Amino acid sequence: MKTCRECNHQVSAQAFSCPNCGAPYPAKDKWDGWGYEYKTKTTILGLPLVHISFKYRPNRTPVAARGIISIGQFGAGIINISQFGIGFVSISQFTIGFYAIAQFAIAYSCIAQLGLYIDRGYGQFVLNILKFLTF
Repeated sequence: MKTCRECNHQVSAQAFSCPNCGAPYPAKDKWDGWGYEYKTKTTILGLPLVHISFKYRPNRTPVAARGIISIGQFGAGIINISQFGIGFVSISQFTIGFYAIAQFAIAYSCIAQLGLYIDRGYGQFVLNILKFLTF
């Protein structure tokens, strides 16, 4: 048996929540949310070389992947692979990027199901943003 980090009640080491106060994973000394996160120690311009994040904080806000190479549900990086993302080269479901492969994209050049582009666009319904704005 261990003590809960929040209320000091005795709990099992395998408990998912404290029966007294409801704290998640009460036997852990520190708990910073659900999911997985990895950052390389190598940084370039203050950003990690690779940041992978499929994580939520204890207050249930998602942790965005931010790095030169970003991978996660939400991401921003030079090379981005995410569900919602921003990147120079981006592979996402929803994205804003220079080169993009996505279901929904806004980019200089894109391959998308639905997209707005400046130079080249390929896909089911893609429009040149300059023509779209001038009608």
